Amino acid sequence: MMQEIIKDASQRMDKSIEALRQELSKVRTGKATTALLDGVRVEYYGTMTPLNQMANVSVLDSHTLSVQPWDKSALGSIEKAIMSADLGLNPSNDGNVIRVPIPLLNEERRRDFVKLVKRFGEETKIALRNIRRDANEHLKLAEKEDHVSEDARLKAEKDVQDMTDQHVTKVDDLLKSKEAEIMEV
Repeated sequence: MMQEIIKDASQRMDKSIEALRQELSKVRTGKATTALLDGVRVEYYGTMTPLNQMANVSVLDSHTLSVQPWDKSALGSIEKAIMSADLGLNPSNDGNVIRVPIPLLNEERRRDFVKLVKRFGEETKIALRNIRRDANEHLKLAEKEDHVSEDARLKAEKDVQDMTDQHVTKVDDLLKSKEAEIMEV
């Protein structure tokens, strides 16, 4: 019973870390990456469709993305969706391919992105602490209901705490590397 609770908490913490990775991949660093357009949805025949399901998104060079739709009639709506996605990008359409230049970030914008990244990190740490609290409550409940010894519960709580500390360290490492990537000129 105790091991199941610890395993469940570990899986939930791993999912929190993965969600943070997803969020960090969307933060612009001044370098072209296809992950920038992952959240873009295009209205296509009345349905909001993810861009990567209707076009080939690739990196032309370190400051330019290329979007080549499979249906050329969708060029205009893709271009409009990229502009309205609030990413600060201005795509240009040549009739076959949409080129998306990635502007260089100024110092103030870099600091704003660092603050955003830190906020994502803090939200993830809060999620990890909530998972720890939830696991500890389940362990206390298991002690009462399943007649598990107090020593076994305390050992399991220590394991949960150690696991939480490891995941918080992973969050700090991810934030540090993303911050360095953002501040790199």
